[in-house]
Amino acid sequence: MDLGALLHDLFFDYTLRTVALGTVVLGLVSGALGSFAVLRRQSLLGDAMSHAALPGVVLAFMLTGQKNPVVLMTGAAGAGIAAVLLMVVINRYTRIKEDSSLGIILSVFFGFGLLLLTWLQRSPDARQAGLTTFLFGQAATLLERDVIVMAIFGGAVLVLLMLFWKEFKLLSFDRDFGASLGLPMQGLEILLTMLLVIAIVIGLQAVGVVLMSAMVVAPAAAARQWTDRLGLMVTIAAIFGALSGVVGTLISSTGSNLATGPVIVLCASFLVAISLFLAPNRGLLWNWLLRRRQRRRLHTSQVLSNLYRLAMQHDDPTHAHNARVLQVMGARVKEVDASLHTLAEQGLVRNVAGEEWALTKQGVAAAHSLVHPHTPLPAELSSAGREAQ
Repeated sequence: MDLGALLHDLFFDYTLRTVALGTVVLGLVSGALGSFAVLRRQSLLGDAMSHAALPGVVLAFMLTGQKNPVVLMTGAAGAGIAAVLLMVVINRYTRIKEDSSLGIILSVFFGFGLLLLTWLQRSPDARQAGLTTFLFGQAATLLERDVIVMAIFGGAVLVLLMLFWKEFKLLSFDRDFGASLGLPMQGLEILLTMLLVIAIVIGLQAVGVVLMSAMVVAPAAAARQWTDRLGLMVTIAAIFGALSGVVGTLISSTGSNLATGPVIVLCASFLVAISLFLAPNRGLLWNWLLRRRQRRRLHTSQVLSNLYRLAMQHDDPTHAHNARVLQVMGARVKEVDASLHTLAEQGLVRNVAGEEWALTKQGVAAAHSLVHPHTPLPAELSSAGREAQ
């Protein structure tokens, strides 16, 4: 299927359009909220909350006998909020550290959810069919009403995020300063975590419990490579999340055996890899180019300094020397040649004949400031340079 046909189906095919809209909502909300989890070094929090939501889904079905998305999301949100409160109690009243408490909550809640799910599957009630899709997600089953519910919950989360923007910013970067201002930092932390729980809950049907943590962490981790500003990072993370949802949906629609949820996660992971490699200032390629430029600058300064030290052994500071002498002083052949041509382009050295190179007037001054940064250029060196040229 060509790109034109895919784009046509994206707008006019009901199933593809519905799934794409649902994954866009998921990507926007999880990317925005995931930024705070990444910045606060709580990436495991998303994993714990997504796994903790499973028993809530099963219990909601067991109590109501309905698979209505609102009912199941409410159950998942309730379990997630219970997990948050339990984590707060463990961190406050025990000596268990936060990462350990997250691991405990993840394993206990997820194990309890699997136990309930296994017991429910053995019951004769056929209505429980389909609950296992919450493990790995099944985006193709999204209906228009599901997307509307996701949009309502997600919109509420984003509105609360904007309302408490300054407070969440203080919580992420300077918790102590926020506490000194009289802000309830513990309550704000619980609120932010609950918003993250809601962001996770709305994506369970599309991506599933197991993979949802990747949608929280991956877009935010990719966005972090491109900027140091919180507002821009949250925006980029939301865009990356939405883009992963749309592209993953389109790719999965081209094959009959491609599950949408895993493909979306792979697209988000691809964005992380691209960001880690190409992002300015933080990307591996950028750092490699920067280190290479710094090495060239260091080699050029070394060659200029060595040429100056050689010249100081003569009465004429612009006395020419062979490039091989500079090579003997510690630089490689290619490095010496490249540095000399760079210095010549800058007007600091000149080629006298063959491999003979000499400092120019500007080169004498530049080399002296490099070798003796706190000593002014002696008058005899300056006058000698003018006479030589």
